[in-house]
Amino acid sequence: MRLDVFSPACAGTEKTPPSAAVEIAPGAFVLPGVIALANEQNAGQISNSGFIVGRDGVAVVDTGGSMTAGRRLLAAIRAGTNLPVLYVIFTHGHPDHALGAAAFQDGNAVFVGHRALPEALASHGEDYLRATRALVGEANFAGTRIVAPTLLVDGETELDLGGRKLKLESWPSGHTNCDLTVTDEASGAIYLGDLLFSGHVPALDGNLAGWLANLARLRARSAAMVVPGHGPAAMAWPQAADAQLAYLRRLRDDVRDALGKGETLRQAAGAAAASERSNWRLFDDFNPRNATTAYHELEWD
Repeated sequence: MRLDVFSPACAGTEKTPPSAAVEIAPGAFVLPGVIALANEQNAGQISNSGFIVGRDGVAVVDTGGSMTAGRRLLAAIRAGTNLPVLYVIFTHGHPDHALGAAAFQDGNAVFVGHRALPEALASHGEDYLRATRALVGEANFAGTRIVAPTLLVDGETELDLGGRKLKLESWPSGHTNCDLTVTDEASGAIYLGDLLFSGHVPALDGNLAGWLANLARLRARSAAMVVPGHGPAAMAWPQAADAQLAYLRRLRDDVRDALGKGETLRQAAGAAAASERSNWRLFDDFNPRNATTAYHELEWD
C-alpha cells in the first residue's frame, strides 16, 4: 500500500469503528481506531491496534479500550488466521490501548510491557476502569479488567513468532513513563504506540523534554513505515513525526515564554500552543492538560 493513503477519515466514523484490519505489509496488520473520545458508539476503539503473524503464532500490539474493543480485535485476527496468540504487547498503559487485554486471557498468551508498566497500572488502573465504564457503557465494558504484563522489557527484548522476530524497546519517560516500541524485522515496520500521534493532538502524560529526545533518537533510524498510536494505519518515516514535533516544540516554547513573563498556570494553560489549534482534532480536550504538565516540568528548568 502507498503510505498515508489510509487517513484518519478513512478509519470509519465515530459511530462505526472499522472491524477489518489493514495489512500494511505481508503478515503485519493494523486495526485502526477512530479519532474521538471514547463513547458507547465506538466502545473505546479510539487507538490503533496491531498484530503480526509468524509461522508459529501471532503477536498483538495494543488491545483497544474495552472488552468489546478487544473482542473486535480478536475477531479481526481470526478473520485471517487460526494461529495462537503468543504475545500481547502493551506499548503503554493508557486505557484506550490496554483495556481490551482481557479478551486474550482465555489462551496461553504472554502479556508483555515496559518494566514500569505494572506500577503504572496499579496506580491508575482503578481510575481507568471507572472512567471507561462511564464512557463506553456497561454493555461494552462488561468483562473489562486490568491485565498486568508478566514479561517486562528493560532495554531491549526479542520475541520470535517462528521465522519472524520482533524487537521490543523500552524508552525513557516521554509520552508516558512506560513507553514501548515494537519493530517487525521482516517488514521494517515500527509500531510506535503513542510516541507518535497524527490527526489526534498529542497527549502529554510523561516528560516533554524526554518525548522530544526520544523522537530525535527514533528519527535517526530508518523504517519502511511506522504505525502511530492514533491516525493512519501506516505512515512514512521520519516525515510522519514533523507535525507532532512542531506541536511539542511550540508547546515547550510557549510555556517557557509564559514562565519568563511570570504568567500563572491558568494563563499558560489557556494560551500555550494556541497557534496549533487548527492542525489537530480534540485540541481543546487535551491541550490545556498538556500545557499544565509542561508548566510543572519547565518551571524547574
